[in-house]
Amino acid sequence: MPVIIVKLWKGRSKEQKNKLIEGLTEKTIESIGCTKGSVQVIIDEYDKGNWGLEGRSAEEMFLDK
Repeated sequence: MPVIIVKLWKGRSKEQKNKLIEGLTEKTIESIGCTKGSVQVIIDEYDKGNWGLEGRSAEEMFLDK
């Protein structure tokens, strides 16, 4: 049973997340030959202030994004 965990910054739409889940599921089926019902996708979303890059928070690095 494949379990795919995706960690993202908050801000994507429901439609974008649904498209990601669908795409990951289909590629997993194609790649390893499992059934659709066995694929699980978990999306963990984080505030940019809780994500560090290069010694700084992503919030500081991407203020305008």
